[in-house]
Amino acid sequence: MAAKSPAIPGFSALSDQVFVRPGSVDVKPSTSDPDTVIIYGWGDGQGRHVAKYADGYRRLFPHAKQVVVLSPIIKGMFSDLRQRSEYMVPVVEAMGDEDSALVHAMSNTGAANYAATLHAYRLRNNEALPHQLLIMDSTPGSTDLTPSNVMRWSRAMAMGTASWFPWPTAVTQAIWGVFLCVHSLYWWMLGRESAGAWSRRAVNDERYEAKGARKLYMYSKEDELISWEDIERHAAETKERGWEAEAELFQGSGHVGHMRQSPAQYWTAIGRAWRRAAGGES
Repeated sequence: MAAKSPAIPGFSALSDQVFVRPGSVDVKPSTSDPDTVIIYGWGDGQGRHVAKYADGYRRLFPHAKQVVVLSPIIKGMFSDLRQRSEYMVPVVEAMGDEDSALVHAMSNTGAANYAATLHAYRLRNNEALPHQLLIMDSTPGSTDLTPSNVMRWSRAMAMGTASWFPWPTAVTQAIWGVFLCVHSLYWWMLGRESAGAWSRRAVNDERYEAKGARKLYMYSKEDELISWEDIERHAAETKERGWEAEAELFQGSGHVGHMRQSPAQYWTAIGRAWRRAAGGES
Protein backbone atom coordinates (compact mmCIF):
# COMPACT_ATOMS: atom_id res chain seq x y z
CA MET A 1 0.00 0.00 0.00
CA ALA A 2 1.34 3.43 -0.93
CA ALA A 3 2.25 5.76 1.92
CA LYS A 4 -0.36 8.37 2.73
CA SER A 5 0.58 11.78 1.35
CA PRO A 6 1.00 14.59 3.88
CA ALA A 7 -1.88 17.03 4.19
CA ILE A 8 0.37 19.87 3.03
CA PRO A 9 2.70 19.21 0.06
CA GLY A 10 6.29 20.13 0.82
CA PHE A 11 5.81 19.72 4.57
CA SER A 12 6.69 16.78 6.80
CA ALA A 13 3.93 15.59 9.12
CA LEU A 14 4.79 15.57 12.82
CA SER A 15 1.22 14.57 13.70
CA ASP A 16 -2.20 14.70 12.08
CA GLN A 17 -2.30 18.42 12.93
CA VAL A 18 1.30 19.64 12.90
CA PHE A 19 3.51 19.98 9.82
CA VAL A 20 6.99 21.42 9.32
CA ARG A 21 9.31 22.40 6.50
CA PRO A 22 12.84 23.78 6.77
CA GLY A 23 13.84 27.20 5.58
CA SER A 24 15.20 27.75 2.10
CA VAL A 25 18.92 27.19 1.66
CA ASP A 26 18.96 29.06 -1.63
CA VAL A 27 19.16 32.49 -0.01
CA LYS A 28 21.52 34.04 2.49
CA PRO A 29 19.85 34.29 5.90
CA SER A 30 19.17 37.71 7.35
CA THR A 31 19.94 38.23 11.02
CA SER A 32 16.82 40.38 11.34
CA ASP A 33 14.41 37.68 10.09
CA PRO A 34 12.64 35.19 12.36
CA ASP A 35 14.19 31.75 12.77
CA THR A 36 10.75 30.12 12.91
CA VAL A 37 7.27 31.04 11.68
CA ILE A 38 4.38 29.17 13.32
CA ILE A 39 0.99 29.36 11.60
CA TYR A 40 -2.19 28.19 13.34
CA GLY A 41 -4.90 27.69 10.73
CA TRP A 42 -8.53 28.65 11.24
CA GLY A 43 -11.21 26.15 12.25
CA ASP A 44 -11.47 23.33 9.69
CA GLY A 45 -9.12 25.18 7.34
CA GLN A 46 -7.76 22.70 4.80
CA GLY A 47 -4.03 22.23 4.43
CA ARG A 48 -3.88 23.50 0.87
CA HIS A 49 -5.58 26.74 1.92
CA VAL A 50 -3.46 27.34 5.02
CA ALA A 51 -0.39 26.61 2.87
CA LYS A 52 -1.06 29.82 0.93
CA TYR A 53 -0.15 31.75 4.06
CA ALA A 54 2.97 29.64 4.50
CA ASP A 55 3.94 30.46 0.92
CA GLY A 56 3.46 34.16 1.64
CA TYR A 57 5.77 33.88 4.63
CA ARG A 58 8.30 31.97 2.54
CA ARG A 59 8.50 34.97 0.20
CA LEU A 60 8.77 37.36 3.14
CA PHE A 61 11.20 35.34 5.28
CA PRO A 62 12.66 32.60 3.03
CA HIS A 63 15.20 31.33 5.56
CA ALA A 64 12.69 30.74 8.37
CA LYS A 65 11.62 27.24 9.33
CA GLN A 66 7.83 26.93 9.12
CA VAL A 67 5.46 25.06 11.41
CA VAL A 68 1.82 24.81 10.31
CA VAL A 69 -0.95 23.68 12.67
CA LEU A 70 -4.34 22.60 11.32
CA SER A 71 -7.36 23.24 13.53
CA PRO A 72 -10.29 20.79 13.24
CA ILE A 73 -13.19 22.32 15.16
CA ILE A 74 -14.70 19.07 16.45
CA LYS A 75 -11.36 17.92 17.88
CA GLY A 76 -10.98 21.18 19.73
CA MET A 77 -14.51 21.18 21.09
CA PHE A 78 -14.27 17.71 22.60
CA SER A 79 -10.80 18.10 24.11
CA ASP A 80 -9.93 19.51 27.50
CA LEU A 81 -6.86 21.68 28.13
CA ARG A 82 -4.64 18.71 28.94
CA GLN A 83 -5.55 16.96 25.70
CA ARG A 84 -5.19 20.11 23.59
CA SER A 85 -1.78 20.71 25.13
CA GLU A 86 -0.67 17.17 24.30
CA TYR A 87 -1.72 17.71 20.69
CA MET A 88 0.59 20.75 20.55
CA VAL A 89 3.71 19.07 21.97
CA PRO A 90 5.09 18.54 18.42
CA VAL A 91 5.00 22.33 17.96
CA VAL A 92 7.06 22.82 21.12
CA GLU A 93 9.55 20.18 20.01
CA ALA A 94 9.82 21.68 16.52
CA MET A 95 10.73 25.08 17.98
CA GLY A 96 13.76 23.83 19.85
CA ASP A 97 15.65 26.55 21.70
CA GLU A 98 15.03 29.28 19.14
CA ASP A 99 13.51 32.48 20.50
CA SER A 100 13.32 34.47 17.26
CA ALA A 101 9.85 33.27 16.36
CA LEU A 102 6.83 34.82 14.66
CA VAL A 103 3.45 33.30 15.58
CA HIS A 104 0.31 33.75 13.46
CA ALA A 105 -3.01 32.55 14.92
CA MET A 106 -6.16 32.61 12.79
CA SER A 107 -9.70 32.72 14.15
CA ASN A 108 -10.72 31.48 17.59
CA THR A 109 -9.87 27.85 16.87
CA GLY A 110 -6.35 28.69 15.75
CA ALA A 111 -5.94 30.91 18.81
CA ALA A 112 -7.13 28.06 21.05
CA ASN A 113 -4.42 25.79 19.63
CA TYR A 114 -1.86 28.55 20.11
CA ALA A 115 -2.91 28.93 23.75
CA ALA A 116 -2.62 25.16 24.18
CA THR A 117 0.94 25.45 22.86
CA LEU A 118 1.65 28.10 25.48
CA HIS A 119 0.38 25.72 28.14
CA ALA A 120 2.40 22.80 26.78
CA TYR A 121 5.55 24.92 26.70
CA ARG A 122 4.96 26.16 30.24
CA LEU A 123 4.53 22.61 31.55
CA ARG A 124 7.74 21.47 29.88
CA ASN A 125 10.01 24.48 30.50
CA ASN A 126 8.39 26.37 33.40
CA GLU A 127 8.50 29.62 31.46
CA ALA A 128 6.58 31.50 28.79
CA LEU A 129 7.03 30.43 25.18
CA PRO A 130 9.75 32.63 23.62
CA HIS A 131 8.72 34.59 20.54
CA GLN A 132 8.91 38.17 19.31
CA LEU A 133 5.62 38.70 17.49
CA LEU A 134 2.10 37.30 17.85
CA ILE A 135 -0.35 38.02 15.04
CA MET A 136 -4.03 37.65 15.94
CA ASP A 137 -5.88 37.29 12.63
CA SER A 138 -9.69 37.61 12.94
CA THR A 139 -9.51 36.76 16.65
CA PRO A 140 -10.30 36.80 19.55
CA GLY A 141 -14.05 37.03 19.72
CA SER A 142 -16.34 37.00 22.73
CA THR A 143 -16.95 33.61 24.36
CA ASP A 144 -20.21 34.62 26.08
CA LEU A 145 -23.21 32.46 25.20
CA THR A 146 -25.36 35.21 23.70
CA PRO A 147 -27.88 34.83 20.84
CA SER A 148 -25.63 36.79 18.47
CA ASN A 149 -22.61 34.65 19.34
CA VAL A 150 -24.56 31.41 18.93
CA MET A 151 -25.57 32.64 15.47
CA ARG A 152 -21.92 33.36 14.60
CA TRP A 153 -20.57 30.09 16.00
CA SER A 154 -23.26 27.93 14.43
CA ARG A 155 -22.65 29.63 11.10
CA ALA A 156 -18.95 28.79 11.35
CA MET A 157 -19.76 25.17 12.18
CA ALA A 158 -22.25 24.95 9.33
CA MET A 159 -19.75 26.36 6.84
CA GLY A 160 -17.29 23.61 7.69
CA THR A 161 -19.76 20.73 7.72
CA ALA A 162 -22.44 21.63 5.16
CA SER A 163 -21.12 19.02 2.73
CA TRP A 164 -21.69 16.27 5.29
CA PHE A 165 -25.48 16.51 5.13
CA PRO A 166 -28.10 16.39 2.34
CA TRP A 167 -30.30 19.16 3.72
CA PRO A 168 -29.94 22.97 3.35
CA THR A 169 -27.16 24.79 5.18
CA ALA A 170 -29.73 26.69 7.26
CA VAL A 171 -30.88 23.39 8.78
CA THR A 172 -27.28 22.43 9.55
CA GLN A 173 -26.76 25.78 11.25
CA ALA A 174 -29.88 25.32 13.37
CA ILE A 175 -28.70 21.88 14.49
CA TRP A 176 -25.29 23.25 15.41
CA GLY A 177 -26.93 26.11 17.30
CA VAL A 178 -28.82 23.66 19.52
CA PHE A 179 -25.71 21.53 19.94
CA LEU A 180 -23.59 24.51 20.99
CA CYS A 181 -26.10 25.52 23.65
CA VAL A 182 -26.27 21.98 25.05
CA HIS A 183 -22.48 21.62 24.88
CA SER A 184 -21.93 24.91 26.72
CA LEU A 185 -24.45 23.92 29.40
CA TYR A 186 -22.73 20.57 29.86
CA TRP A 187 -19.32 22.17 30.32
CA TRP A 188 -20.80 24.72 32.71
CA MET A 189 -22.29 21.91 34.82
CA LEU A 190 -18.87 20.24 34.93
CA GLY A 191 -17.25 23.51 35.97
CA ARG A 192 -14.96 23.55 32.94
CA GLU A 193 -13.83 26.58 30.99
CA SER A 194 -14.25 26.53 27.22
CA ALA A 195 -11.20 26.46 24.97
CA GLY A 196 -12.08 29.90 23.64
CA ALA A 197 -12.45 31.48 27.07
CA TRP A 198 -9.20 30.00 28.35
CA SER A 199 -7.22 30.97 25.27
CA ARG A 200 -8.57 34.51 25.37
CA ARG A 201 -7.17 34.88 28.89
CA ALA A 202 -3.93 32.99 28.32
CA VAL A 203 -2.64 35.26 25.55
CA ASN A 204 -2.78 38.15 28.03
CA ASP A 205 -1.27 36.21 30.92
CA GLU A 206 2.48 36.71 31.31
CA ARG A 207 2.85 33.24 32.81
CA TYR A 208 2.16 31.95 29.30
CA GLU A 209 2.58 34.84 26.84
CA ALA A 210 6.08 36.35 26.72
CA LYS A 211 5.91 39.91 28.01
CA GLY A 212 8.49 41.02 25.48
CA ALA A 213 6.43 39.82 22.52
CA ARG A 214 4.69 42.40 20.36
CA LYS A 215 1.12 41.82 19.10
CA LEU A 216 -0.58 42.66 15.83
CA TYR A 217 -4.37 42.42 15.51
CA MET A 218 -5.71 42.05 11.96
CA TYR A 219 -9.46 42.43 11.53
CA SER A 220 -12.36 44.02 9.66
CA LYS A 221 -15.77 45.38 10.56
CA GLU A 222 -17.32 43.15 7.90
CA ASP A 223 -16.25 39.91 9.61
CA GLU A 224 -19.42 37.83 9.86
CA LEU A 225 -18.10 35.49 12.57
CA ILE A 226 -16.04 37.65 14.94
CA SER A 227 -17.17 41.06 16.16
CA TRP A 228 -14.68 43.85 15.55
CA GLU A 229 -15.64 45.37 18.91
CA ASP A 230 -14.45 42.20 20.66
CA ILE A 231 -11.08 42.38 18.92
CA GLU A 232 -10.59 46.07 19.71
CA ARG A 233 -11.57 45.40 23.32
CA HIS A 234 -8.96 42.66 23.61
CA ALA A 235 -6.31 44.86 21.98
CA ALA A 236 -7.02 47.60 24.52
CA GLU A 237 -6.76 45.07 27.34
CA THR A 238 -3.44 43.89 25.92
CA LYS A 239 -2.02 47.41 26.06
CA GLU A 240 -3.39 47.97 29.56
CA ARG A 241 -1.56 44.86 30.72
CA GLY A 242 1.75 46.16 29.40
CA TRP A 243 2.23 44.58 25.98
CA GLU A 244 3.15 46.54 22.87
CA ALA A 245 0.30 46.10 20.39
CA GLU A 246 -1.00 47.53 17.15
CA ALA A 247 -4.08 46.93 15.01
CA GLU A 248 -4.55 46.75 11.25
CA LEU A 249 -8.11 47.37 10.06
CA PHE A 250 -9.12 46.01 6.65
CA GLN A 251 -12.03 47.26 4.57
CA GLY A 252 -14.66 44.90 3.22
CA SER A 253 -12.99 41.55 3.89
CA GLY A 254 -14.77 38.69 5.63
CA HIS A 255 -13.57 36.27 8.28
CA VAL A 256 -9.93 35.29 7.70
CA GLY A 257 -10.28 36.91 4.30
CA HIS A 258 -7.95 39.88 4.65
CA MET A 259 -4.99 38.32 2.83
CA ARG A 260 -7.11 37.25 -0.13
CA GLN A 261 -8.77 40.64 -0.56
CA SER A 262 -5.92 42.99 0.36
CA PRO A 263 -2.62 41.08 -0.02
CA ALA A 264 -0.41 44.16 -0.28
CA GLN A 265 -1.81 45.72 2.89
CA TYR A 266 -1.70 42.36 4.64
CA TRP A 267 1.93 41.47 4.04
CA THR A 268 3.10 45.06 4.46
CA ALA A 269 1.49 45.16 7.92
CA ILE A 270 3.14 41.88 8.90
CA GLY A 271 6.57 42.94 7.66
CA ARG A 272 6.30 46.27 9.48
CA ALA A 273 5.15 44.63 12.72
CA TRP A 274 8.04 42.16 12.58
CA ARG A 275 10.61 44.92 12.07
CA ARG A 276 9.18 46.74 15.08
CA ALA A 277 9.20 43.56 17.15
CA ALA A 278 12.79 42.84 16.14
CA GLY A 279 13.82 46.37 17.08
CA GLY A 280 14.51 47.65 13.60
CA GLU A 281 11.65 50.12 13.21
CA SER A 282 9.74 52.38 15.58
